[in-house]
Amino acid sequence: MRLVTYLDGAVERVGAVHNHLVIDLSDIAPDMLALIAAGPQALEAARARVAAADGGTPLDSVTLLAPIPRPRQNIICLGMNYAAHAIESMRAKGLPEVLPEYPVFFTKSPSAINHPGASIPLLPEISSKRDWEVELAFIIGGAAHNVAPADALGAIFGYTILNDVSARDLQNKHQQFFFSKSLEGSAPMGPWIVTADEIPDPHALGLRLRLNGQTMQESSTGDMIFDIPTIIATLSKGMTLAPGDIIATGTPSGVGMGMTPQLWLKSGDVMEAEVDGIGVLRNTVV
Repeated sequence: MRLVTYLDGAVERVGAVHNHLVIDLSDIAPDMLALIAAGPQALEAARARVAAADGGTPLDSVTLLAPIPRPRQNIICLGMNYAAHAIESMRAKGLPEVLPEYPVFFTKSPSAINHPGASIPLLPEISSKRDWEVELAFIIGGAAHNVAPADALGAIFGYTILNDVSARDLQNKHQQFFFSKSLEGSAPMGPWIVTADEIPDPHALGLRLRLNGQTMQESSTGDMIFDIPTIIATLSKGMTLAPGDIIATGTPSGVGMGMTPQLWLKSGDVMEAEVDGIGVLRNTVV
């Protein structure tokens, strides 16, 4: 299923997309976090609703929001999780070109969440070096603690796309990722969550980012240095992942920071972040 959060007039609802129609699921759960937390029974009720539906609201007539508009906690992200991107990042910073031995984690603030089709504020008064990063993100489906790698994919509710818009000058200035990754609107996500049963192998997906129609990034999730079971097993040691937690798995090479000369986002730019099996997340910089 493709699960969405959308606006019906001024009312925020949760629904499923089927045959270009949105099927309302708000009587099953009031929002996406509640649907995830309700577990398999609620998901089966949603599937039954979609199977029985004889109509719905046309998809192009609703406003899609991020599937989880207000996460309960920070988005967990992987840095330098594709070898070529790790190398281009270190080269751009004049650092030794050594791949990470362990996963590199950072977080983005929930206030950075942005929506499919929404504008991303450039904020030139704060940063002059805004960059793009297409990423596969996954959503935790149930409380996960000390998960073995062999069991890790079973902890996933579904998958979505996240564009980790970054301020490279702030990243260098403050010597950490959080502020530079958390500017308002810098985490567009969507256009929906695809449930885990529809993506049996999340390590066999093409992903790419187009800037004004030109492909800047193109790779496969199979090129991750640390795969999703490793990510979940590592994070769940000593901490509990909660239903609805969002984890972004890193970006491949092709970011503006790694180019010669470097290329930065400007007002009017259109970014299309795409992951096979999920769709396209499109946003304009203003």
